[in-house]
Amino acid sequence: MEIRPLGIEGAWQITPQQHTDDRGGFAEWYRFDLLACEIGHPLRLAQANLSVSRRDVLRGIHFADVPPGQAKYVTCVRGAVLDVVVDLRVGSPSYGRWEKILLDETDRRSVYLAEGLGHGFCAVTDDATVTYLCSETYNPAREHTVHPLDPDLGIAWGTADPLLSPRDTAAPSLAEARASGLLPEYGSCRQLECSRAAS
Repeated sequence: MEIRPLGIEGAWQITPQQHTDDRGGFAEWYRFDLLACEIGHPLRLAQANLSVSRRDVLRGIHFADVPPGQAKYVTCVRGAVLDVVVDLRVGSPSYGRWEKILLDETDRRSVYLAEGLGHGFCAVTDDATVTYLCSETYNPAREHTVHPLDPDLGIAWGTADPLLSPRDTAAPSLAEARASGLLPEYGSCRQLECSRAAS
């Protein structure tokens, strides 16, 4: 398993080693110990989600209040999605920057993103099936979204006709979310990371 940091602090790409023969294939897509060694603390597993999306469905950009935040370990087990991590942490050196990674059933990559980072994806295929391991349970009062088509972010989603939920369609821009005090502070996110590493 290869775990490498992305250009946004707190985000990693995980590529498993796959073993195939005439029966099929096998891969370790999550390793508690290896991930903990890389990120500096264990990923607390509180909830697992699964979503199925048709082609051009765009979900995100979603994030949670920090603390407690919600770290995610995201994998596409069927089809393909263009997965995007956005730095929403006010005061971060990479604030407003994003990175995208193709997650698919071929390479079986995963993405880990720490608390305070925004997440979204666009389905590249029909029946794109994504699993998320989450560090906290879903709490609608703490969950927020930034508009994924915000021109100031300029995310290249790879589709001319994205299909958004009503919630994501009504989401504020990054500037509006910041002005209203919704976005997490970089210092709070770092403090949370340090406390987890120390425990």
